[in-house]
Amino acid sequence: MNWRMVLGGALLVAAIVSGWSAWRNRSHPVEEVAQEATADYVLHDFELISLDKDTGKESVTLRAPEAHRNRADQTMDITTPVFLLPDQQGLPWTLRAQTGWVSPKGDELRLRGDVAGDSPSAPGVVPTTFRTTTLDVFPQQHLARTADRVTMTRPGLTQTGVGFEANLQTRQYKLLSQVKTRYEPTAAK
Repeated sequence: MNWRMVLGGALLVAAIVSGWSAWRNRSHPVEEVAQEATADYVLHDFELISLDKDTGKESVTLRAPEAHRNRADQTMDITTPVFLLPDQQGLPWTLRAQTGWVSPKGDELRLRGDVAGDSPSAPGVVPTTFRTTTLDVFPQQHLARTADRVTMTRPGLTQTGVGFEANLQTRQYKLLSQVKTRYEPTAAK
C-alpha cells in the first residue's frame, strides 16, 4: 500500500465523519411558541363602576376611551382616564390624566401626565381644583397624593407647593413644602 492511499483514505474518512457530525448537529428550526397575548382583554369607550365592599355604595367610577388588562400581573393600563370619586355627600371629585394605571385589586390608582382634579360642583361646595403631573390615589382610604409640584385654586386663592395630600371624602388638603399662596380678594360691590 502506498502512503498516499492511506492518507487519502484517512482524509476521506475524516471528511465523511465531519460531514455526518455537521449534519447531525445542524441547528434545527426552533418551534415558535405562541406567545400569550399581553392583555387579557381590551375595553373601548367604557364606563366601569366599582362598589364599596362594606356599604355597597359607589366607590369609584372610571370612564375612558381604552383600557388594557395585563395578563401577567392583572393590572390595567388606561388611556386618558376620568375617575369619579364621591365625597361624604356622594358628590364626585373628577380626576383626569393622560394615562392611568389600576392595581389588581383596585386599591391603588396612578394618574400620569397633566393630572387635573376638580371638586364636585354643587351648591354650598367651594369649587377647588388642583393640577400636577402625577397623582397616586387610594380609593378605600379616600387619599390622593403626589410628591410633585401642585397648583391648587379656590375662589380668590391660588396655592402652589411641592408635595400634596388630599382626603377627597372630607375635602381636607395639605401642601407639603415650598408653599406659596396668592390671595386675590373679590372687589367690594
